[in-house]
Amino acid sequence: MSRLDERLGFTVNLLNTVSLVASVILLAAISLEVRQGDHSAFSVWYKRLQFLVCIVFFLTAVLRLCIPEVRRRYMWRDIIFAIGSIPYINILEWTGIILPREAMRIIAFTPILISIMATTIIIEWLIEGRTRRLMAAYILTVLLFTYISALVFYDYEIGINASLHTFGDALWWAWMNVTTVGAPIFPVTTIGKIVCVLLPVVGMMFFPIFTVYVSNYYDRRRE
Repeated sequence: MSRLDERLGFTVNLLNTVSLVASVILLAAISLEVRQGDHSAFSVWYKRLQFLVCIVFFLTAVLRLCIPEVRRRYMWRDIIFAIGSIPYINILEWTGIILPREAMRIIAFTPILISIMATTIIIEWLIEGRTRRLMAAYILTVLLFTYISALVFYDYEIGINASLHTFGDALWWAWMNVTTVGAPIFPVTTIGKIVCVLLPVVGMMFFPIFTVYVSNYYDRRRE
């Protein structure tokens, strides 16, 4: 491998690592904000932190687009990454534009979707490995999607849904729905209903993968 390839690989890995660290920080921040913050408006500290993370996401996406080898392979992903990284919630606040609460919440959760895209770095690395890594990628994807769904459901439904009292209820609800078992907590908001439909769909797509993995594992052991 030439020095140019080594430098290119180091640069790409560094940018991916920065994006990954920023996404972990944002996920931790939104978890704290949703569980302890005011559900009618975002805290000042969270908006500032989200702004900084969005800038990091945007800069890393632009820098990746400046590398020809990376741009040819991941151009559209990085373009979507850059557009989604724009701090819309901060721009709306600075311009004095006031939108309905649900619209503001949807816009505010956009960086969370971008942070999920950043975690695909780990998933891609796992998929490139052995079968056990593929299984780890599957588990990580399900865990992450279920947890984010619980956060969104709790943020929109708490105080409105009489059956929802704590974040633990929301997390239990999300796991029951992703396993297609169902839970006696029914969404009352539009966003809650959308999440309630998406969870079992994701579960039905991913759980057959687990079944195939276990079957292949025992077939190899028997051979």
